Amino acid sequence: MNDDELVRCDWASARPGRDFDLYRDYHDREWGRPVRGGVALFERVSLEAFQSGLSWLVILRKRENFRRAFSGFDIEKVAGYTDADVQRLMADEGIVRNRSKIEATIANARAAAELGSPDDMSRLLWSFAPPPRPRPADGSQIPSASAESKAMARELKRRGFRFVGPTTAYALMQATGMVDDHIRACWVPATGG
Repeated sequence: MNDDELVRCDWASARPGRDFDLYRDYHDREWGRPVRGGVALFERVSLEAFQSGLSWLVILRKRENFRRAFSGFDIEKVAGYTDADVQRLMADEGIVRNRSKIEATIANARAAAELGSPDDMSRLLWSFAPPPRPRPADGSQIPSASAESKAMARELKRRGFRFVGPTTAYALMQATGMVDDHIRACWVPATGG
């Protein structure tokens, strides 16, 4: 229970403060809500890759900087990035400056562009969404990967995507509403994907 008397998932029920507000707002307004459209999903794939090995809070704090630095995650623009852009991004203190992740984001934009239209990326990712299932009773029932996220990661890697292992793919599925991992008692209404 939080100060507003709403029950939330454990990870969004931290102590009050700036970080709590950021987590709570992300949980209440975005996490688990269906996201469709290639650009929005490319942003989520990119941010999940940057989050690998870090706290999601780091990414949330820097999300607007990422959007600015990566041209609003416009797939065609990022696919056209050159070594000069890599150097620009490595010098940008507003983002996570990890060369492997920056280069992976550019490679992923090129792989996404190869799919065709941005809607093709949406169709590909959503094709791995499992059938709806009951919400978990608590966080201990939430897996870190699933058969579907393993299949998604394999297919994305086959198509040239990087930094998209099964755990990252599952986090993407959670964040974009492909799976509903809000706990049963959570106030956020089920969306049904």
